[in-house]
Amino acid sequence: MPVVYEIDQSRNTIYTSCIGDTTLYEVVEHFHSLEEDPACPSHLDVLLNLSEQESVPSSSQLRIVSEEIARVKGRVQFGACAIVVRNDALFGAAMVFEVLAARGFRVTKIFRDRDAAQSWLERVRQRPN
Repeated sequence: MPVVYEIDQSRNTIYTSCIGDTTLYEVVEHFHSLEEDPACPSHLDVLLNLSEQESVPSSSQLRIVSEEIARVKGRVQFGACAIVVRNDALFGAAMVFEVLAARGFRVTKIFRDRDAAQSWLERVRQRPN
């Protein structure tokens, strides 16, 4: 399963990983699964780990993902989003996503290291909105 997630209820954080050749359909299905998940709180910070993703989404695919984020706002609102990437192509795609999905998050930041992303989320969580 190329898109997997785990929700940490104590931190109101979702850890989502895209693995391998992730398709747009799989990403959209992830949002449908999240909507139906009874363990999903109404507010979540996000650690989006793309370090094992092999495919690079197009800007039109990223636009559809940002529309999905807006669509699920009635069920879950997203706060901070830390994005972890391993290569320059995904870094560029993450920058485009950051712009397209800006209204869907309070703040976003891209990282090359998962531990740095996690630390940033902890710091941002402690700041007032």
